[in-house]
Amino acid sequence: MGRSLARQLIESHLVTGKAVAGEEIGITVDQVLLTDTNGIMSWLQFEAMGLTRAMPGRVVSYADHQVYQVDSRNSDDHRYMQAVSRKYGAVFSKPGNGICHQVHMESFSVPGQTLLGSDSHTPLCGAAGMLAIGAGGLDVAVALGGGPYFFTMPKVVHVRLTGALQPWVTAKDVILELLRRLTVNGGTGKIFEYGGPGLRSLQAAQRMTIANMGAELGLTTSVFPSDDVTRSFLTRLGRGDDWRPAAPDDDATYDDEIELDLSALTPLVALPGSPDRVVPVEEVAGTQVEQVMVGSCTNGSWYDMASVTDVIRGRRVHPSVSFVLFPGSHKILETMAREGLLTDLLAAGATVSESTCGSCAGIGHVPAAGVKSLRAFNRNFPGRSGVKGDEVYLCSSLVAAASALTGVITDPRTLGAQAATALLPRFATSTVGFVESDGQGEIPRGPNIKPVPLGEPVPETLEAPVVIKLGDKISTDDISPAGSAVLVFRSNIPAISEFTFKYVDGEFATRARAAGRSVIVAGELYGQGSSREAAATGPMYLGVRAVIVKSFARIHRSNLINWGIVPLVFDDPAALGPIERDDRLRLPGLRAALAAGERVTVVNERTGARFTASCVLTARERDILLAGGLLAHTRGGRS
Repeated sequence: MGRSLARQLIESHLVTGKAVAGEEIGITVDQVLLTDTNGIMSWLQFEAMGLTRAMPGRVVSYADHQVYQVDSRNSDDHRYMQAVSRKYGAVFSKPGNGICHQVHMESFSVPGQTLLGSDSHTPLCGAAGMLAIGAGGLDVAVALGGGPYFFTMPKVVHVRLTGALQPWVTAKDVILELLRRLTVNGGTGKIFEYGGPGLRSLQAAQRMTIANMGAELGLTTSVFPSDDVTRSFLTRLGRGDDWRPAAPDDDATYDDEIELDLSALTPLVALPGSPDRVVPVEEVAGTQVEQVMVGSCTNGSWYDMASVTDVIRGRRVHPSVSFVLFPGSHKILETMAREGLLTDLLAAGATVSESTCGSCAGIGHVPAAGVKSLRAFNRNFPGRSGVKGDEVYLCSSLVAAASALTGVITDPRTLGAQAATALLPRFATSTVGFVESDGQGEIPRGPNIKPVPLGEPVPETLEAPVVIKLGDKISTDDISPAGSAVLVFRSNIPAISEFTFKYVDGEFATRARAAGRSVIVAGELYGQGSSREAAATGPMYLGVRAVIVKSFARIHRSNLINWGIVPLVFDDPAALGPIERDDRLRLPGLRAALAAGERVTVVNERTGARFTASCVLTARERDILLAGGLLAHTRGGRS
């Protein structure tokens, strides 16, 4: 019985467990990437563990979110990140050098290797035949020290592609179609492995878009084979020697299969609120937009920039539209300048930003209140753009370009024949944005760099009020908001905790702090979206000791365990209904139940009602949680 590519990648790096779906496994990590948001905390945790050298073969720290440095604390964080990278053996990618996933794919991707990143869109490098997974900061810190990455073995689903994309239809429409079919939790506990005869028609950049936005499906990761398309991509970047083939066995078996006919797809748009609210573009055509953007780690490739330029060359951006492009890397921007694209874009009235993630997370280009924003980005959770009540639509770069010209959401097929976007024989190969490590130097710690607090061991019995009651699909943006005012404190847990649930319930932090210990209750898919560790550290610092929900998103559940917060799931989802905010819950024998792997009894002292909740843990997770989190567990010598 043949093996899928995903299984080959996992089994070739397996150090603990068996590669059986649902079982916990540990794999070696070949490469690590860190960002200037979650990654700074990973470095602080690395230091707190007493580690002195980054052990994986390739570690890269990216200053890619806070590129605008609108606050001195951004610059403080970047100085710290550059110095800690220099001392402990990591490459530092300077502000403006590009968005981590695009840059990593261009400069460091190696088919067949594993990559762990402190950002949820790390799976983009699966487009190069890597096993690339996003994780929480503490898991990344352990990997920095040479430890394995632990996760539950996913099911492997074969996405069989047939046909070829029609004119004006893009890879973004492929992933939007999958979101339309499966929703944001349709990939939970799964890896999507792409194959089939339609695969040959997709360029590397198109594969990157699909692999990247698999995060919005809740996938553990996405994997493409490393084939002639991959080799061509690496060769054009001067990295042909890093190419190696990676493919499933001819008789590979899978846990499930999805058929997708590329030729049947049409341009799609995700409506405001969630990436899975997908409709054909013609259903919303004519909707006025005043802001249009193309970029992020999903649509910042050369292919995206060039195809947008082909659409607007010789035309003018609509007078009412602010049209901003974010090239994914310095190499792409340099290539655009060399090939004359910047001249065409500027002549048409477009704005070209530095290479940054910023606006995707509400850092810069925040839309005006009540203005509809159309974005070739990856997420549109409420408030993520930096303003409460925002209306952000997600689309392909071609839909964005067409709409920038008209001032309304426009089906690009109405523009006539699509110009062919040429593949360049060679991209810019500059490395000026990288700073190599020499193991030297002092580490500056500005006033924003704070020590990492430890979580508390799980108590024998927990008695605490319900500090907030929430519904379904609470994202990490809801828990710890995006935006420059908040993200500047990613290295400062006491400060960033004050923003916890700020746009959901402005009194949350005050109420939680007054309670001392507290419990959160919520519905389905709690913690979806970003790998944002502050969505766990903030509640932990404010005294949240347990979260009881109908279901969790993968990374957030791991983050809760790593910070000593008990992640419980209602055995009967209906038990959530009668609970009210400020109800006092008692969890008798909590620690003993967790240690024994038994259900936890919960008593509502207001109503007298009793219900049970489960916390299914591996032996490793149990030890970490009972100790008060991964850092406390490691410091206690029980790693």
